[in-house]
Amino acid sequence: MKKNKPKYKQIIEAAVEVIAENGYHASQVSKIAKKAGVADGTIYLYFKNKEDILVSVFKEKMGQFVEQISTSIDKKQNAREKLLTLIEKHYYQLANDHHLAIVTQLELRQSNKDLRLQINNVLKPYLTEIDKIVNEGIEEGLFRDDLNLPLVRQMIFGILDETVTNWVMKDQKYDLVKQASAVHTLITNGLSK
Repeated sequence: MKKNKPKYKQIIEAAVEVIAENGYHASQVSKIAKKAGVADGTIYLYFKNKEDILVSVFKEKMGQFVEQISTSIDKKQNAREKLLTLIEKHYYQLANDHHLAIVTQLELRQSNKDLRLQINNVLKPYLTEIDKIVNEGIEEGLFRDDLNLPLVRQMIFGILDETVTNWVMKDQKYDLVKQASAVHTLITNGLSK
């Protein structure tokens, strides 16, 4: 499978860097190929076009992200701990990959409707993790049982997304990961009985 080949990973990593540094529209496939150390034509063995590269970057990184979150969450005792872990992991991954943070927070916000739909589909497993945590919190009696799950999911993801966007826009001048505890308290206070 193409995704397991070293060149695929090289191209993905190069794309994150090139798109973060140049913006999506100014990131020619030739720049990505040069950064990856491959011929321009090699890119097309793995990807249909530049849009496919952007979606693939997000799929690859989000897939790794969801896997890390699931593994970490499984080790926690209750929904509150799991939610804190999700928040910490969200912030940690993006704080430790400056280029990825720029790509996810700025460059994925493309106006192309088809691209937005593809990105939304990639996000579904992550949003499912949020749903599981909230449902578990309700079952454990930690969270209110009158919560509107789609609204809660949207609010949790929105808070995380906006705090990371703000951090990126302020040129990462503060410790994003240190915000996790305060964000967790704010969210859980709103969900608690």
